Amino acid sequence: MSSTTPPHIDQPIEPTAPAQGAEQHGAGAHSDGGWDAPDKKIPVQTRSERFQSGDLEAFPTVTGREVNWKFAPLAKLQPLLDGGLDGSAYRFLARQSDGADVEWGRSDDPRVGTAGLPEDRAAAAAWTARDAVLAVTITATEAHEFINITRSDFGTQPRAAHTVITAEPHAQGIVVLDNRGSALLSENIEIVVQDGARLTVVSLQDWDDDAVHVSTHFAEVGRDAFLKHVVVSLGGDVIRVNPSTHLGAQGADTEMYGVYFADAGQYIEQQVYVNHDAPNTRGRVNYKGALQGKGAHTVWIGDVLIGRAGDGTDSYEQNRNLVLTDGTRADSIPNLEIETGNIEGAGHASATGRFDDEQLFYLQARGIPEEEARRLVVLGFLVEVIQKIGAPELEERLIAAVEQELAEGRSVIVAPAEADA
Repeated sequence: MSSTTPPHIDQPIEPTAPAQGAEQHGAGAHSDGGWDAPDKKIPVQTRSERFQSGDLEAFPTVTGREVNWKFAPLAKLQPLLDGGLDGSAYRFLARQSDGADVEWGRSDDPRVGTAGLPEDRAAAAAWTARDAVLAVTITATEAHEFINITRSDFGTQPRAAHTVITAEPHAQGIVVLDNRGSALLSENIEIVVQDGARLTVVSLQDWDDDAVHVSTHFAEVGRDAFLKHVVVSLGGDVIRVNPSTHLGAQGADTEMYGVYFADAGQYIEQQVYVNHDAPNTRGRVNYKGALQGKGAHTVWIGDVLIGRAGDGTDSYEQNRNLVLTDGTRADSIPNLEIETGNIEGAGHASATGRFDDEQLFYLQARGIPEEEARRLVVLGFLVEVIQKIGAPELEERLIAAVEQELAEGRSVIVAPAEADA
C-alpha cells in the first residue's frame, strides 16, 4: 500500500521544561566532569541526568564541545539543528500482515511522549517541527505479525519525522524501517512494548551517498516484555542513530544489536543507552562494525545504568570494530553505572583491530586466495549479528549488502520482489 499525504495538521504547543535543564545539557561548565553549581555535582557523562524536553528553545546552541556532540561533523548537521524543519507527512510503501497497522495521526496524538523525550537539540528540533505522526501498531494474534515500511521520498531539504511503534499486550511481531534515497532528516522514533509482548524493530539505513540522517529512538519495555532492537547502517554520508531503552517494569528484557560498514569519508555514529530501572531485568548490547577507506569514521558510545530499583539485573554490552584499511578511525566508549550491588551480573567490553593474521593464514593454507579469505573473515565477523534479526529474507539481503560493500565500497540493497507487489 502507498500512503497519501494528508493536509497540514496544526502543531500543538509543547510544555516547556525547567530552565535549569538547559544549563545541564550543554555540559559547558566542567573540567573533570563536575558542574559549577553546588547542587549540580554530576559526572558530565551520566546519561540518567541528562536534561529532556520537547522544546527546541530549551536547548542551547550546539558548539561541538558537548560530550554527546564532540565527534560529530557539525557543519553537515547544522541544518538539522537550527529548527524550521518540514515535519509534514511523507510518502511511504508498506507491506504488512493482517495484525499490523500503519496510519497517519495528528501531531498531538496522545501516544507521543509515552516512550521518552529528546535529550539533544537535533531530536528537539524534529519534535517541535512535527506536523503528523506515523503510528504503527502490532496487535495480539496467534501469528507473528510483520510490517515493512520503505521510505525513500524525503528529498534534499531539511525534514523532520516522528514515528510511534506500539506492540499491544502479548503481541508478537517485527517492524522494519527501510530507509533509502536522498535525505536531510532528523527524526524521533518511539517504541512501546506493552506487558508480555515480544517485538523486533529493525532500522535499516541504506541511503544515497549524500544523505544526512539523525535519528533518536526511545523504547519503553513493559512487564515480562521483550524488545529486540537492530540498527543496520550502510549507505549515507552522515548517519547518527541513538537508541535508548527503558526497562521500567519487572522482567523487562532487551537485546540491542548493531551492524555498520563505513567507507571513505563516511561518518556513522551510535549512542546506545539501556536503563535498568526495575527488578529482574535483562539487557544485551552487541554492535559490530567494519571500516575501509580514507576518512571512514565510526563512533559507538554505550551507556548502561543499573538503577537503585534494578535488583537482579543481568546486563552486558560490547562493541567490536574491524579496520580493513589505513586512514580510518573508530571511537568506542563503553560506560557502566551501577547504583545497587544486588545484581546477577554486569559488564562491558570494547575492541578495535585489524584482520586476524592467524585466520587468514588458516584459510590460505587450505587453498583459499587471500582476497577471498579476507572476504570470508569480514562476513563471518558481521554475519554473527545479522543472523540475530530472525528474519531470513532480510538477513540474506544484508549479507548481500555487506558483500557489495567489500566489492565496491558502497552498499546496494536490492529490495525483495514482494515489496513492489
